[in-house]
Amino acid sequence: MPQCARAAEPNEFMPDDYFRRHSGEDIFGNNQPLEIDLGCGDGTFLLKMAQHYPERNFLGIERLLGRVRGVCRGIGKLGLTNAKVLRLESHYTIEWLLARGSVSRLHLLCPDPWPKARHHKRRIVQQPFLESLHNVLTPDGEFLFKTDHPEYFEWVCEEMQAFKKFHRLPWPEDGEEGALFYPKTDFQQHWESQGKTVHRLRYNMG
Repeated sequence: MPQCARAAEPNEFMPDDYFRRHSGEDIFGNNQPLEIDLGCGDGTFLLKMAQHYPERNFLGIERLLGRVRGVCRGIGKLGLTNAKVLRLESHYTIEWLLARGSVSRLHLLCPDPWPKARHHKRRIVQQPFLESLHNVLTPDGEFLFKTDHPEYFEWVCEEMQAFKKFHRLPWPEDGEEGALFYPKTDFQQHWESQGKTVHRLRYNMG
């Protein structure tokens, strides 16, 4: 093993080849629907979703090794067999690593809004990302997005409108008819504790 390599953590998905596409079956060994938590942070959302939906698989994407290890430990403590973590950059995962038509839902929750105008090019939701997203979603797949940043919310609305290949869906509030089971991330809890509003968008392949 090369000196720079490291062994995978328990419950971590470490691809044998980062230059080919991987299906849900490659990752989990079964054909259950695959959901992606893009930038899973401390795993609060990922773990609760995996507990609530044992018939679905959940892959968290996270770049920071400390967070990856923490989420892997959480998966182990809960004894979950339908959750794993991949340490990789988000856009690369969507553009190059995931098999086309393999993802039933992709969650992008409270990403960095890069608020300064000169940094807007670093925002993940742009036309190339949306094209990659469109490629990896199943025909009935969904994209769910949350942000506390009003201007980024408007940015995503405009990017989605310009892309024209998704259809916006209603997202009922908790307690309303048709409301989704959708736990809050640690970031959402933090922003709401400061009195901020978290904006949300839900789309499917239209």
